[in-house]
Amino acid sequence: MDLPDSLPEFRPGHVWLVGAGPGEPGLLSLLALHALRHADAVVYDALVDERILALARADSERHYAGKRGGRPSAKQPDISERLIALAYAGKRVLRLKGGDPFVFGRGAEEALALATAGIPFRVVPGITAGVGGLAYAGIPATARGANVAVAFITGYDSTGEVPEEVDWGKLAGAIPVLVFYMALAHLDEIARRLIAAGRAASEPAAVISRAATARQKVVEAPLAAIAAAAKRAQVEPPAMLVVGEVVRLRHHLDWFRPDTK
Repeated sequence: MDLPDSLPEFRPGHVWLVGAGPGEPGLLSLLALHALRHADAVVYDALVDERILALARADSERHYAGKRGGRPSAKQPDISERLIALAYAGKRVLRLKGGDPFVFGRGAEEALALATAGIPFRVVPGITAGVGGLAYAGIPATARGANVAVAFITGYDSTGEVPEEVDWGKLAGAIPVLVFYMALAHLDEIARRLIAAGRAASEPAAVISRAATARQKVVEAPLAAIAAAAKRAQVEPPAMLVVGEVVRLRHHLDWFRPDTK
């Protein structure tokens, strides 16, 4: 595929923070593909699909920097230091992240570290799972008559627990559609808190696992039963939870068949 000549030059000593989207390589932006073709070093996360990595320059360095809950993982300061060191060595450094780097991707922390070190960088947004993953599950993030607002919430904080800084009363009462990233470990607790804050136990909910990949799985159930349903279905991470009337539309909009693409 030929790319436009007008795309910006990826210069040595620069770092590009690039969103790889939720999984499907076809969801990459032209800038993301441009970066993959020109990077000397690719520092990538666990959520980046192997098919996307295969698009990188054959002779590029590959640096795994995945962080997965409950497993030995790279520390964020070490990842930032690696980006800085590679850039100081004069390499074109591609920091490749699943979804969007600035939506629960800790891209801001890495960009701040680069700025402090005097490293020039570019941010290339990607399709975040809260939009693209829902679309592949046949669930619109917004739909006329169903909601006029949507909230993205992390499923856990820096301690690994359900975020305490969330005002569950306001969240449950004011936002029609809630999308929780990285929610699998705390599904039962999240549902319990929402119901205690006034959300209906019968409200439709869905868990979407490995969105926009051949291993995508979607489980639907009322909010009060969604944790048990996900457990019975042996849902695997990464997974997100969506709560709201838009989930009902999946009955009509479930278009994606992983076995046929």
